[in-house]
Amino acid sequence: MGLNEAPLLFNFEVESSENFTFIPMSVRFNLDRFGLRITLAQWQMLPLEDRKLLARFPVDDDTEIEPNFDHALFEMLRTHANVEPEWFTPEEAPLWRRTDSVPEGVTHQAGLAGLTAPSVARWAELDPFKRYVLAKLSRKPEANHDFVPAMKEFGGGA
Repeated sequence: MGLNEAPLLFNFEVESSENFTFIPMSVRFNLDRFGLRITLAQWQMLPLEDRKLLARFPVDDDTEIEPNFDHALFEMLRTHANVEPEWFTPEEAPLWRRTDSVPEGVTHQAGLAGLTAPSVARWAELDPFKRYVLAKLSRKPEANHDFVPAMKEFGGGA
């Protein structure tokens, strides 16, 4: 599986990423998948074309499918920022992978926004990357400004 033709951005991200000023969800997914952490300042040190390239990597949960994201990120950061990303151990069983229950954070965010949380059946139907996005946007107790647009884009939140 190769790179996507265009950067992977959801509609709700187009405005909020401000032309890749902020880290898109596809890059966040791959950072979490590979156990890498970068700061927003490090991200912003990368040339725009490099940021767009990182957002073209596939968002598949299998690290064997596209193992070059981490190598590309390391080279870009060394070249343009003279830093390396931090390593961490990725979660073995993150809540977004589960299809038998909706993560508490997602239910909480939906409540804060006055939306109906997805049912377990609807949650299970969502693409794994969309489940990741909703869980990622729900990790803090305060309302996330991208949660409502994401829910609407993914067909939820009636």
